[in-house]
Amino acid sequence: MIEIPPEIRIKATIRLGSVYYFPEESFKSSEPHYFIAINTDPHRDTVILLVCASSQIDNVRRYRNTCPSETIVEITPAQYAGFKVNSIIDCNNVIEKSIDQLIEKLEQNKLKIKEEMDASLVQKLREGAIRSPLIERRIKELLKD
Repeated sequence: MIEIPPEIRIKATIRLGSVYYFPEESFKSSEPHYFIAINTDPHRDTVILLVCASSQIDNVRRYRNTCPSETIVEITPAQYAGFKVNSIIDCNNVIEKSIDQLIEKLEQNKLKIKEEMDASLVQKLREGAIRSPLIERRIKELLKD
């Protein structure tokens, strides 16, 4: 079997709705999380914009109780088969990564590429980030079609 280099694997597959599973250095937990790419065209943009899924639904709701309800999105395993449990995506926190950072994580076996998320779900995540009062204007501009 031919081994496809990490750079080609990331660059050939990254698109709106790409899902990656990796530990994020800025989080307190060293456990990996699911991250969903919400850029319309990640190849064109200088950064990949990612939102993170959590199974801690009540904690996220409590933490973001002053944010508009559409900025947190619940997704069930029936909606996205990659999730084994009900999950919540906090669109009030967008993580920025370069393609090179994702490639590096894949090279170090710290990143797994998961099945792509349906475009209708990703659109809800994009809208949540755009409506969030906590997301910077420059990020919102990248998310507008």
